Amino acid sequence: MSGVHRRPTLTDVAQLVGVTKMTVSRYLRNPGQVAAKTAERIQNVIDELGYVPSRAPDILSNAKSHAIGVLLPSLTNQVFAELLRGLEAVTEASGYQTMLAHYGYDPQIEERRIESLLSYNIDGLLLSDRIHTPRTQRIIASAGIPVIEMVDTDDPMLYPVVGFNNREAAKQMVEAMLANGYKQIVYLGARLDTRTKLKQQGYQQAMQEAGLEAHSVLTEQHSSFSLGSELLLEVLAQYPNCDGIFCTNDDLAVGAVFECQRQNIAIPEQLAIAGFHGLDIGQTLTPKLASVITPREAIGQNAAEQLLANLEQDIKPKPMTDLGFQIARGASI
Repeated sequence: MSGVHRRPTLTDVAQLVGVTKMTVSRYLRNPGQVAAKTAERIQNVIDELGYVPSRAPDILSNAKSHAIGVLLPSLTNQVFAELLRGLEAVTEASGYQTMLAHYGYDPQIEERRIESLLSYNIDGLLLSDRIHTPRTQRIIASAGIPVIEMVDTDDPMLYPVVGFNNREAAKQMVEAMLANGYKQIVYLGARLDTRTKLKQQGYQQAMQEAGLEAHSVLTEQHSSFSLGSELLLEVLAQYPNCDGIFCTNDDLAVGAVFECQRQNIAIPEQLAIAGFHGLDIGQTLTPKLASVITPREAIGQNAAEQLLANLEQDIKPKPMTDLGFQIARGASI
């Protein structure tokens, strides 16, 4: 494929360090078998080159594996399950295997997972986050394979991206709540990953432009219905005049609805509730949950199509593909 850099080899590392390939190989197998100063020089060169040891013979290092690496931050989040379904519909039909890795929203773990995937000589990478460690970026650059990020199109972007603008989607949802007369709106966030923070920024912008004070209740815990219930109780205790809540996802929002029902709080008369992603459970609630409808499956499909077009026809992915979103007002606002 034109424009792709050669992946660093064991020979490259050995030559830059000034030792034999056998010495480098010995270090990779057991660093304790190599003198400390030599081991330090070897590791420095490995980090500089972004070298990843291959489990395949060197003679196969330039052959196609017909495997795509997919990095997902969560295996239980329905959003990423639907994204995976969309991309695998494309890869499976094209004869490509997906090699899935989970990293729990941790950039350091993502780095290790990417290094492991590259050792299997994958042909391309689909990433689910915008924040990567410097070493991850060096490893990817050295691999010379196409990479596409998925889900968020907000700047800055290191690689071509397919998704939608989380910040703008959150802003428009809060504006819809404000247009319905709610003024004391509180933002509920969990995980505190990049997307949660972008949604918070959109919420804050909408409130500030309306001349209103913004308040957030945040936690690093993972989202769940029970957490949504807990956060609602916290909101009611901290902000008794609150008349609306905007949640970073539908899990929290649905949990808040359930707690309102237990507390006999009328929705939306006493409290408006809005979520994010338009999950099926929220759309079947009574009252129907207001939410941002996001194209998860379409994002996976489009990202996989662009990646395979790059691999098969050398067609470069678009710098940005924004698939948009919809504001579903529901009956909960």
